[in-house]
Amino acid sequence: MSHDLIPIVLFLCLTYSFTFAVKTVVEARMRSLLAKNGVSDDLLRSMLAGEQQQRRFSSLRWGLALVAVGIGFGLIQAWGWTDITPGAVAVLAGAVGLGQLAFFVISTKFMPSN
Repeated sequence: MSHDLIPIVLFLCLTYSFTFAVKTVVEARMRSLLAKNGVSDDLLRSMLAGEQQQRRFSSLRWGLALVAVGIGFGLIQAWGWTDITPGAVAVLAGAVGLGQLAFFVISTKFMPSN
């Protein structure tokens, strides 16, 4: 069964890599066109600042989600559960949900007001 997963995982990795590469090229092309067409410096600066903040919030979201999943796995281990049960899945889903809620609270606290 594990040898059946290899082509699937390979396909998913290649698809993700291709999508990331296309996104990067399109964003770089858009920035160069905006810079060449004489868009104001303030607009370019605000776009870059917005993208930087979005990357930071994305890192925060992933960090909180992974810490929450780690805590969930730690709880499952501490309780001695060795099988995949609905309770174990619920602990992991609840941990991810709490991580996302923590991200929401933190991001709204530090989000600049318009």
